[in-house]
Amino acid sequence: MPDSDDIQACLARDCLAVLGGLDLTESDPTLPSGCRSLLLIGPDNPVFWPHFTASQEFRDGATDPLDRWSKRVLTVIAARHDGQALFPSDGPPYPPFYAWALESGAFAASPLNMLAHAKDGLMVSLRGALALPFSMPAPAWGTPPCESCEAQPCRDACPVCAFRTGQYAVDTCYNHLDTSAGSDCMVRGCAARRACPVSQRSGRNPAQSAFHMRAFHGKR
Repeated sequence: MPDSDDIQACLARDCLAVLGGLDLTESDPTLPSGCRSLLLIGPDNPVFWPHFTASQEFRDGATDPLDRWSKRVLTVIAARHDGQALFPSDGPPYPPFYAWALESGAFAASPLNMLAHAKDGLMVSLRGALALPFSMPAPAWGTPPCESCEAQPCRDACPVCAFRTGQYAVDTCYNHLDTSAGSDCMVRGCAARRACPVSQRSGRNPAQSAFHMRAFHGKR
């Protein structure tokens, strides 16, 4: 009998959480054969950051520490439960994490076209997914944000209006981050993401946001 409590315990030991999931009644060509449920996994803020920064991957100086850590941890958990770990960086072709997240009902497509989560808002980060050969319901996080957010402050919070047209102006954002005025986003995280009221309650460590911004900016 599959032990869902054991999966939750394994994730909790590494300060991860099930942020959403799909219960599958028929085969899906984007998923491994025999997959009955898909669990979308992300950091359990605020306890995740100090746990990750104590890891070998964070300290060894090699590239992509968070991706390497995520793959190591989730691959072990998946194997323990006869499943398979999937990651956003797998590909091409890349797994449709965005579509899976929306289908799970725990996420919304924000006005920025970025995912917003019921718990973490625009500060959500999916580290991977567990494809399992048995049914396992995901926790209920409540109604995702955005539809009930009348103010939608994320639309106007970007200091260089990189989301004004509904399409993300990547070069505009990058050029801003190269300036002294861009240091606020580099140190505290994207201003548009921070403006989300749910993001402000997520408990995400500012150092974690700065880490993601350095990784993002470094891929220019």
